[in-house]
Amino acid sequence: MNKVRFVVASRASREQFFERTATGRSLRPYAFPFLEIRLFPENRVGLPRLYNAVIEESRADPCMLVFAHDDLHILDYYWVERLAAGLQRFQIIGLAGNKRRVARQPSWAFVDARLTWDQPEHLSGLVGHGQGFPPSNLSYFGPPGQQVKLLDGLLLCASSTTFIEHDLRFDERFDFHFYDMDLCRSAEQKGITCGTWPLSVVHESGGSFGTPAWQAAYARYLEIWGE
Repeated sequence: MNKVRFVVASRASREQFFERTATGRSLRPYAFPFLEIRLFPENRVGLPRLYNAVIEESRADPCMLVFAHDDLHILDYYWVERLAAGLQRFQIIGLAGNKRRVARQPSWAFVDARLTWDQPEHLSGLVGHGQGFPPSNLSYFGPPGQQVKLLDGLLLCASSTTFIEHDLRFDERFDFHFYDMDLCRSAEQKGITCGTWPLSVVHESGGSFGTPAWQAAYARYLEIWGE
């Protein structure tokens, strides 16, 4: 197995991350020699800055990169193998996404600022929600394994060489919102394929749509892309 670099930022301390956060507790049993956990504890820095720093670190040490939130219960023992299989199909993979993009879209799943859900035939993926297993509910968006234009940033995976060879980076004008949609649009411009892939996780957060920080990021996204 090639090296896997799991990148995660958390407001928790290093010790608290592995004791209290869903992602930290999920990763703790995996003492694989090929797995490197790149943790940014007690973090207040925007995710694109951190993610780009790790991409640059990987220039001399290629690997499979996994960018994930710190509130994921990873339920699949074979998550590394599953993600590796997904990268045989698509160059960037995630757990949920949309096969189309519409003007002024405020999220991969919504079509307008009123947060109206897109039609099911355009969506792909499955994510559990709750505080552990079993999940409180499952969000089935549509069959996974689909090529999409937009991915949810709760977990993104790609080879470091995809970023390096195509000069693809996260836009550091974003902090914690819209960096995922922006990345997917930049990837599309460079001819990089994005797709959903099946992986059993439970996500503790439902998102923070409509907050002042989210609204500011949405305005920035529209300013950058024009629609």
